[in-house]
Amino acid sequence: MDISCENCGNSFKVADEKLPAGKTVSIKCPKCKEKTSFPVPAKTENQSGSDGAAAFGFAEMMPDESTYDASEKPFDFIEEEGKTALVCEANPEIKGRMKKVLDFLEYHISDADDTRDALKKLRYHTYDLIIINETFGSRSPDTNGLLIYLERMKMKIRRNIFILLLTKRFTTMDNMTAFQKSVNLVVNLNDIDHFEKILTRGLNDYEQFYHIYKDTQRQIENYL
Repeated sequence: MDISCENCGNSFKVADEKLPAGKTVSIKCPKCKEKTSFPVPAKTENQSGSDGAAAFGFAEMMPDESTYDASEKPFDFIEEEGKTALVCEANPEIKGRMKKVLDFLEYHISDADDTRDALKKLRYHTYDLIIINETFGSRSPDTNGLLIYLERMKMKIRRNIFILLLTKRFTTMDNMTAFQKSVNLVVNLNDIDHFEKILTRGLNDYEQFYHIYKDTQRQIENYL
């Protein structure tokens, strides 16, 4: 939520998750240190639910909240430092080659059978890495429901996920396409033989880019 200080006019942001809906909140301005008060809008029906799934047209694809299936939560007992990956690729040969690389990089791997299955897994776990073919669960890569869901995910969560897009249309490591598609790395399927080198470089660039940002974000959150 965007907030403007009543005292000095400074503008800053506070994560929506930290604000009680429908209440008036007082927060100390990080610039002038004076408290400013503001009302927090009540959540609408479309804003509730699993990561806003209903708002994005995915309500019919989400699992029943009243049921529980332990198989949908494959990473319940992983140690905190364990890395997790979700693979959304229908081709078994390509999937197998990528999983060998992920296993070598010590990722705990989960497969998605289709878009619905991917959303069920995302319901319970925030993955460190998501690999998705742009045609996974969709005839048109430009209307891929899972990619749209990830694009509209809350930014606080999305920043902690490295998303790799598999494609036949775009050039590997095309940064402009990655920006347009709201992903971190683009890999052309013709370059799958070099998947390990490409992924390793992409992850290293990602860690360097976000290292300072994440440190600053943690300091701000601790301050608030």
